[in-house]
Amino acid sequence: MATSLSTTRETPRTASPAGSLQLTDLVKQYPGSAGTEPAVAGITLDIRPGEFLTLLGPSGCGKTTTLRMIAGFETPSHGTLTLDGEDMIALTPDKRPMAMVFQSYALFPHMSVFDNVAYGLRLQRFPRKRVQEEVDFALASMSLTKLADRAPNQLSGGQQQRVALARAMVMKPKVLLFDEPLSNLDAKLRVQMRTEIRALQHKLGITSVYVTHDQDEAMSLSDRIVVMRQGRIEQVATPDTVYRKPASVFVADFIGRANFLDTTIDTLVTDGGGNRATVRALGATYVVPAHDALVTGSPVCLMVRPESVALSPAPESREVTGSYGRVLKSVFYGAWVEYEIETVDGNVTAVIHDPAPGDILASGTFVQVSFEQDRAWLLPADD
Repeated sequence: MATSLSTTRETPRTASPAGSLQLTDLVKQYPGSAGTEPAVAGITLDIRPGEFLTLLGPSGCGKTTTLRMIAGFETPSHGTLTLDGEDMIALTPDKRPMAMVFQSYALFPHMSVFDNVAYGLRLQRFPRKRVQEEVDFALASMSLTKLADRAPNQLSGGQQQRVALARAMVMKPKVLLFDEPLSNLDAKLRVQMRTEIRALQHKLGITSVYVTHDQDEAMSLSDRIVVMRQGRIEQVATPDTVYRKPASVFVADFIGRANFLDTTIDTLVTDGGGNRATVRALGATYVVPAHDALVTGSPVCLMVRPESVALSPAPESREVTGSYGRVLKSVFYGAWVEYEIETVDGNVTAVIHDPAPGDILASGTFVQVSFEQDRAWLLPADD
């Protein structure tokens, strides 16, 4: 039976401050798929000690295959994988100083919560007293102490996920791997669990690699996000950079929501603060931040996030011309209202937060449409 935490017990082992993970030109070509694009097509990543890094992308982009190669469940067709300078490819999964939290929880149904968490320690023949201390500490960290004697089928989905996380954490791995661990939970519980995961990871300082297709999870959890597409990396950056300065139209479209306006560069100025370009859009001239790869005359696409679009009243009986548009649809969500606006540059989505009760615009209303130019982003047009 599990005992309660003792104030006189030894301090549990601390996680190693190491955990520098390097992936170099990592390729995975499955047998029988010669002549087709590999599942992972030459990924190079330098994952820092203590970093929370998320692999994000649509189904089939190679993120799970990459995670499985890190864990040792898949063997790379080419490339190297090292942890603190040590080759990992030669090691089987059980020999790698890593632990994985699975989407399905993967708990042993015939074992109690305590025994599920203790399983790995017992497999490594830790002394009984040490197992007790380590498991008690892990259960307390995940608010599971009172559930130690229950079976997994007596727990909610969120509680089962906490057990799976405690089981991984108790091994004090150098790297924690997460394979879409929250996808089986309801929306409210997902928000709660990702907050707890981030707080725990930050406290322990364990290098973590997280796979998801959920943009909100990636944005709220990560130090950096790796956006993947067709087995390749599109961008590696902080959540703020990925959202505000995406590397491509694909990234801009995949992360959050965006309006894309066709335009051309009138002038392009490069200075110490980065490129800025003068463009025409929505019947006005704007000077906007621009991608470093742009040159005058190159095909471009102007990205404007819906929350950066501003609407103001327009005189009645206006046509859709210049900066004037017409409300096609408005949807009230409580904390914000979303509009679809017909403009000369196509339909534009605008999000207005915390609208006053009498300020919600009806369909058919004519408005003047503009945007915050410093929050726009000029990108190379997609291939």
